[in-house]
Amino acid sequence: MTLDRRHLMTATGAAALALTTPAASRDGAAPEDGVARDRTNGPMELARVAHAPSNPTGLAISRGGRFFVMMPRFEAAVPFTLGEVMPDGQVRPFPDLATNAIDPAQPQARLFHVPNGVFDDEDHLWVLDAGLPDGAGPPVPGGPKLVRIDIAAASIRRVVPLEAGVVPTSSLNDLRLDIGPGRARAYVTDQGQDGEGAILAVDLTDGRVVRRLAGHASTRSQKGLLKLVEGEAVMQRKGEGPPRPVQGGANGIALSADRKRLYYAPLMGRRLYAVDTASLLDRQASDAAVAAGVEDLGEKGMTGGLATDARDRVYLALQEHNAVGRRDPDGTVSILATDPRLIWADTFAITADRWLYITAAQVNRRPEYNRGQDRRVTPYAILRMRIDADPA
Repeated sequence: MTLDRRHLMTATGAAALALTTPAASRDGAAPEDGVARDRTNGPMELARVAHAPSNPTGLAISRGGRFFVMMPRFEAAVPFTLGEVMPDGQVRPFPDLATNAIDPAQPQARLFHVPNGVFDDEDHLWVLDAGLPDGAGPPVPGGPKLVRIDIAAASIRRVVPLEAGVVPTSSLNDLRLDIGPGRARAYVTDQGQDGEGAILAVDLTDGRVVRRLAGHASTRSQKGLLKLVEGEAVMQRKGEGPPRPVQGGANGIALSADRKRLYYAPLMGRRLYAVDTASLLDRQASDAAVAAGVEDLGEKGMTGGLATDARDRVYLALQEHNAVGRRDPDGTVSILATDPRLIWADTFAITADRWLYITAAQVNRRPEYNRGQDRRVTPYAILRMRIDADPA
């Protein structure tokens, strides 16, 4: 079923209006549900729709306001994995359709399975390619990589192979950059197709890739957890067989404002973790030493993506609540806004004018979670809300 922009906004108008009622107003009165909310942050609004060919999990926004979405190839039929969202909601393959075409013979020149991307300080787009043309199985040899794209020229400027950091069960998921005076690094999460995750640290000056925290409890899919989205348990439901639990190791990541800590969490896990970034690429640090430095920052809900602001507050894509949450440096976790359109809250993008954008990826509506029924509704929503701080 498809839904055009007019129908999407009509269908969700009542929900959007509800967020401006006294229960969520800025007058200082206590909300009816008793949940504390930060009055300096605005309600959520529809920023753009995306007629994407598959689930837009990733989002990156250029300085000039160009929107790019990343659509992992959960199956080979997805026509392109990286696209630009036009003002009318149409999504065009980027940089072109040929670059998005699956060709294992050209692993460095093609995009196979892009879950996320970010912009650097020169407004070049870096995308993460997991090298999975059919969503599962061993990555294509040479396929896992970072790709730097000049969006003005729609041209690839650099490719950084990640082969040294992946294993046959890898499923690379999220990316953060730390580029500044005397440093050029990238950090990548591997959630693992088997739930056994890890973190990849990349030295962008020489291309060195180090796989860290593999097998550690903080990067592993937590057992015995049930994720509820839209009031239903998210389980693998295929054919007539019994439902199987979803697995997902290290997933969302974010850098602290001073770039000294990396925040991260498993997809299937309710706790937030942090590790010293300097240790990840330290040639003298053993894996055991890195693991010993992991901090358990406590409960934060079941999340997808993470982001940080200049005040070192961590934003949380609270998938079970169709909500945006935030963890303050003192450990306080609060809900900033909820919206019924925020189905499978996934990736954040914070812009210089203090808008926080987030994708509603609808992953829980995919056929494999619904006994073969595709319940996704297009166009997909990209929502936004005002925040009271600059991006980290």
